[in-house]
Amino acid sequence: MKLHFALSIALTGMAAYSLAAVPAQEVAKLGESLTLLGAIQAGNEAGTIPPFEGGLREAPAGFEPGSGYWANPFKDEEPLFRIDASNYEQYAEQLSAGQIELLKRNPDTYYMDIYPSHRTAAHPQDVLDATVRNATTCETVKDGLALGPECRGGIPFPIPQTGHEVMWNQQTRYNDGKYGTTTASSNSWIVASNGTVTKASEQSTFVERPYYQTDLEERDPQMYTRVYSVTKAPARRAGELTGYTDFLDPTQQPRRAWSYTPGQRRVKLAPEFAYDTPVASMGGLELFDELFMFSGMQDRFDFNLVGRKEMYIPYNNYELYFDCDADTQLMASHVNPECERWELHRVWEVEATLKERNRHVYSKRTYYLDEDTYGAGLYDAWDQSGQLYRSMMLGGVQLYNHDIPYIVKHSIYDFSKGMYGLINDALNGGYQVLEKPLSERELNPEAIVGRETVR
Repeated sequence: MKLHFALSIALTGMAAYSLAAVPAQEVAKLGESLTLLGAIQAGNEAGTIPPFEGGLREAPAGFEPGSGYWANPFKDEEPLFRIDASNYEQYAEQLSAGQIELLKRNPDTYYMDIYPSHRTAAHPQDVLDATVRNATTCETVKDGLALGPECRGGIPFPIPQTGHEVMWNQQTRYNDGKYGTTTASSNSWIVASNGTVTKASEQSTFVERPYYQTDLEERDPQMYTRVYSVTKAPARRAGELTGYTDFLDPTQQPRRAWSYTPGQRRVKLAPEFAYDTPVASMGGLELFDELFMFSGMQDRFDFNLVGRKEMYIPYNNYELYFDCDADTQLMASHVNPECERWELHRVWEVEATLKERNRHVYSKRTYYLDEDTYGAGLYDAWDQSGQLYRSMMLGGVQLYNHDIPYIVKHSIYDFSKGMYGLINDALNGGYQVLEKPLSERELNPEAIVGRETVR
C-alpha cells in the first residue's frame, strides 16, 4: 500500500516532463515490479535472494541508542556454505577478480563464509518519494559529467540507462542521514607484505550530504557532498585538517578542497585532492577518486553500463564494524575471514575504461554496486599493462533506528605490492548520526580549524 501511495504522489504531473529519458511505462514499474529505488522487487528464481519487504527498521535486543554501537540482528545465524581455494571455480560467475585473486593467493588462510541474504536497506519515505520524482525529471548533462539542477533529495536515476547515471547514484547515495554523520575516532590500518601492521592514521571525520538537505535554504543547491577530517595520529601529523566539497556540475564548480597544517597555521586550497593522487591518511593505498569506490569527476573514463548480475558481496557486516577488535580483524595477508560476512545480492555492473589521451594509474575499472543501496559492493582496478592492481570490498550495516544504509568501513588490496588496508574502522562504536545540521558558518574551513584546534 505504501509503495502505491508514494508512487501516485510522485508521478503527479508526469506529462509536464514528457522529455524525460525514461519511458513512462518503465517509470510505472516503480512500486510494482521494482522498488521505489529501482531494485527488482522479487527475489531470484533459486530463492537465494529474497524479495524486498521494506528493509530493516526495528532494532534487535541489545541495541542502545546513542552508543555508537548497533547490535547485530543476525548474530545467531550460521553460514550456508564456504567458498575457498578448492571450490571457488564453482562460483566464479558470482565473484569479482579481486575475490578470486585473494582466494588463489591465500589457499590456506582465506575463505568466504556465505550467509543467508537479507535485503535490510531502508530509506526515509521522503527520500523514496523524491527518487520517484527524479525518475521523470532528473537528467545528466555535459556528456554525463554533470547533473541537472532538478536533481535533489533522492537517488537521481532509479532506472539508470547509462554507466554515468549509475555512478551518479553511487556518489549521491543516502549514506549519512539528512544532517550528516561523524566518527569520533576512525582508524586506517595498513598491513605490509611482510605482515607488519601500521596505523596510518586516526581521524575524527564529518560527512554530510547537502543533496538531501532540501529544507535548508542556506545550503548551495549545487553541493552534494561535504567532508572534513581532523588527524589525531600519528603524532607527527596530529592537528592536520583536510576537507572537500563536491558539486553537481563539476565542470563549472570543481571540487573545492582545502588543508591545514599546524606548522603553517593557515588554510590552503588543495586542488591535488582529486583523481589518482594517493590519500596520505590511508597510507597512500587508496586514491582520491576511489574513496568509497568512486569519488569526484567522471571525465577521465568512459563508464559503460553492463547490466545487473548476482554477486557475493559484503553485507550486514555488524561483526566487522562493531565486534572484531584491531588485533582480531587483521591477518598477515588479508582481513580475518571470521570477521567478514558475505551474501548473494543483485548488483549493477559498470565497466570504466580510460579515455584516450587521458592520464591515470589505472587503465580499467569494474564496479559492482548493490541495487538496494548503490553503496555496498566490489571494485577492481587494472594497471596500464592490464594486470589486476587493486580491489576493494565495501560493506555496510543498516542503522535501523535512522533508516540509513551506512557503508563506510572497507578493505582494499594492492596486489602489485602484496599489501592491504582496512579503512574507516571507528574503534568498534565511534559512529554517530547528527540530529540537527551544522550552519554554513560552522562549516567554513577557517571556522572548522578554529573550533578543532582549540579542543
